[in-house]
Parts: sequence; structure tokens; C-alpha cells
Amino acid sequence: MSTIVEAKAVELYASRAYVVGITGASGSIYGVRLIEVLLKFGVKVHIVISNAGWRVIKEELGWITTDRDAVLEEKFGGLPGSYQYHPVADIGASIASGSFRVDGMVIMPCSMGTLSSIAHGSSENLMTRAADVMMKEGRTLVLVPRETPLHAIHLENMLTLARLGVRMIPAMPAFYFGPKSMDDLINFLVGKVLDSLNIDHRLFTRWGDTNEQQGEQHPHRTN
Repeated sequence: MSTIVEAKAVELYASRAYVVGITGASGSIYGVRLIEVLLKFGVKVHIVISNAGWRVIKEELGWITTDRDAVLEEKFGGLPGSYQYHPVADIGASIASGSFRVDGMVIMPCSMGTLSSIAHGSSENLMTRAADVMMKEGRTLVLVPRETPLHAIHLENMLTLARLGVRMIPAMPAFYFGPKSMDDLINFLVGKVLDSLNIDHRLFTRWGDTNEQQGEQHPHRTN
């Protein structure tokens, strides 16, 4: 990310804090990229990763996850924002309480099991409890489901949550902006999530805009 773009983002968003959850659905790179971009924007990020999520991260991204704190520091340390990792079993963590203030939560990717637990109010671990807190406190909750095909129970659970105001952003990258790489497809979906959080970005070229109007499109990269 260019120095000018990064400095402006940090100035705008340094006071914000979000919870980012990663579950065992395929597509862990989505959540990792979201955390990276938020940290580069100066945001405080509370990270929750399910046990299945850690396994998928290991298999899809090749991370060595035996020391979870160490690998997170290796990947996210030194960025303008700050992060705090919460083990998924720590039901007494700060983000489990509505009195602890954050601006919202994103689960990216969100498995159908986690989505079902949230839809039915089953706060069985820190991930689902934190999501329940977002709903009861009227804060932004964004879920990025990643499953195909979808059966009726999946769809009914999504409808239940959508009716409660939860933003559903399925992992469906677009092609109208002419993606040239896997990074472009990942950035598009992360950008759509940032739109829901009201965070300005240049991760992809919007419909009707030129590349020049968008400017720097890849804030996760170091040039």
C-alpha cells in the first residue's frame, strides 16, 4: 500500500475495533486478507479462529500452527493496527460481553455449522457468543458463508439472520472488473465486506470507475 494511502487510512480508522472470526469453511485466505487490510488501516482487530479454522489454515495456506500466537505475530505483527488473539474456548474473553465496545464483527469464511449456531442463539463458544453479542447490542454483524450447493436448512438459517439485520455476503467473487489474478478475486470479496463496515478502500475497480479513478487497488501489497 502506498505511504500516502496508508497514512490517510490510519488517520481515519485508528479509533475503530472489529472482531474477525475464521471458521473451518474453505477460504481461510479471505479472513486472513481481511485482518491484514484492517491492520494496515490502523484498526484494532480481535481475532477468533475455531479449531477447524486452524486446520483449514494449515491445509490451505501451509501455516505452521503448532504455536498459534507465534504464527499470528509472524503474519500480522508490525502493521499499523493492533490485534488481540482470543482462543475460541475462552468464553470469558472481553468480546463475550456486550459491555465491551467494538464496532462490529465479521466471520469470514463462515461455516454452515457456525451460521446455524448463530441463527439459533446457541452461544456454545466464543465465536458464536461474540456474534450473539453483536446482534443483541444492535452492532454490525457480517457473515461470509462458503458452501455449495446449499440445501433448504442452510437457506432458512441465512434468511433468519438476514431478517435480524445480519449482513450476508456469500463468497461469490465478481468478474465485471476484469480480475487478472487470484488476489484480485480475494480482494473483491474483502472489499465488499469493507463496504458493509463503511470503510473506504481501493481493493477493486468499481463499476463505472476507471483504474486511474480508483488509484492504488491493492493495500495488502508492499510495493
